[in-house]
Amino acid sequence: MKPSAQRQTIYRFGAFVLDPVQGLLSARGRELPLPGKAFDTLRVLVENAGRVVSKQELIDELWPGLHVDENNLAQHVSLVRKTLAAVDPATEYVQTMPRRGYRFTANVGRVLQPDVQPAGGLENPPYVTPRTRYARSGDVNIAYQVVGDGPIDLIFVMGWVSHVELFWAEPSFARFLGRLSRMSRLIVFDKRGTGLSDRVATSQLPSLEQRMDDVRAVMAAVGSRRAVLMGVSEGGPLTALFAATYPDVVAGVVMIGAYARRLWAPDYPWGPTAEQREEFIRALEREWGGPFGVEARAPSRSDDPEFRDWWATYLRMGASPGAAAALTRMNADVDIRHVLPTVRVPTLVIHRRGDRCLRVEEGRLLAEKIPGARLVELPGEDHLPFVGDQDAILDAVERFVEELRETPHQYTRVLATCLFVRTDGDAASLAKLDEEATREVAWFHGRKFGHLDDALVATFDGPARAIRCACAIRDAALRANVRLAAALHTGECESDGESVSGTAVEVGALLTEAAAAGEVLVSNTVRDLVAGSGLHFIPRGEAFLGRLGVWSLFVLV
Repeated sequence: MKPSAQRQTIYRFGAFVLDPVQGLLSARGRELPLPGKAFDTLRVLVENAGRVVSKQELIDELWPGLHVDENNLAQHVSLVRKTLAAVDPATEYVQTMPRRGYRFTANVGRVLQPDVQPAGGLENPPYVTPRTRYARSGDVNIAYQVVGDGPIDLIFVMGWVSHVELFWAEPSFARFLGRLSRMSRLIVFDKRGTGLSDRVATSQLPSLEQRMDDVRAVMAAVGSRRAVLMGVSEGGPLTALFAATYPDVVAGVVMIGAYARRLWAPDYPWGPTAEQREEFIRALEREWGGPFGVEARAPSRSDDPEFRDWWATYLRMGASPGAAAALTRMNADVDIRHVLPTVRVPTLVIHRRGDRCLRVEEGRLLAEKIPGARLVELPGEDHLPFVGDQDAILDAVERFVEELRETPHQYTRVLATCLFVRTDGDAASLAKLDEEATREVAWFHGRKFGHLDDALVATFDGPARAIRCACAIRDAALRANVRLAAALHTGECESDGESVSGTAVEVGALLTEAAAAGEVLVSNTVRDLVAGSGLHFIPRGEAFLGRLGVWSLFVLV
């Protein structure tokens, strides 16, 4: 007789796995003893996670047709709490709702399993959609999910557009994320303007700086103090920039099929030209709604009708045609090559040699520019990491994650944007303006070193915030009838709390001399990092700074 095709549900929450058919509760591979009625109490609460279950409802479910005192139920609830607290004392899984009943508060994942499993169990169980939650980033809600309970947090940053719930609708993608969740506590999210996060105007799609803010908001929401960042394609530049800016909260970086610059340049011959990019965008706007670009991103699955249908739905639900086009134009302006040498955390770069979207040379450049980065080249033409031989990618990731030490490193050097201000005015006006500058620097989350009557220097963790602070100080100077020039550069800085030093400080200080009164002058590094911020510049030429090299200059419009 053939095994039954009926399927049962196994529940996962926190470190626990609950198997109702086998009557088993386990945590981290160890079975936890829980007597029959207490087990059933937990099962009913888990099945109704997030909902208040009344005491009478529980009694009717556990003792059908019998009159049972509520104290019996309370004893079983107490035993459930003690059993769970023995493994995870920091979490209140069962919450008492006075005069109403009980509520199971944990995020519960459901995994469908066959009633009869083959020998050795089901290696790759199908996953269902985890619960989607929201983190507040400024005035925008960011959709995220948390899966698994591994020893280290891993934040997955998908490229281009995304939809966290449709990740799990494609079996190969669900399997890829499922395996990540078994080696880590996996955190996935939709960037603002895409997927289930708040939609924004196409003119307000997130710059790299805002995407970093969104990652920080999600980390705060899930209580993550340190995480591995995994960036796919467009997610690569974000993870590199984040790691350079906030190294103390990044355990490591994994970049898969990623790039440092998107468009062609004489010293970057692998990207499309501006004309080719515009042609791509015109095709996107015509064909959005169907499986656009599947032949280049997943050639091994491009003839699979089910995969094509899923990809078309994923794109439609991930972004509107206008948002997708705007994101593509914005990404075309990104160039993080100057940032790569400042990435000090352990880094793994994975790239398929035949990737049809992004050339393997682009991955090689990332590994070459990031100090100590490890490059893994793999066979294959698929750009999407969950298509094709995903195990080769996941094996490399798992080895890398296992090697990372849990003890955080202390980094004295970080990536920062330095603002330098040169002024000319009477002492009284400068003193008053200095007070206003101090307030503006604090408002834009910067740190101020020095005073306007000497040489004001301030550092910021985002270049767009630094530029807007410079504009606010400049405008205040105009009102105070003080001549002021400002210059900004992004690079590696070192600070002891009282002073700031480093190459970025040297470059920025020299650039200030080239700024005219009333101008906000930026280096090409700053200009390349604020794509999508709504800031516009005009070229000012180049500055030769001796051993510090030649820098292209731009004036803020």
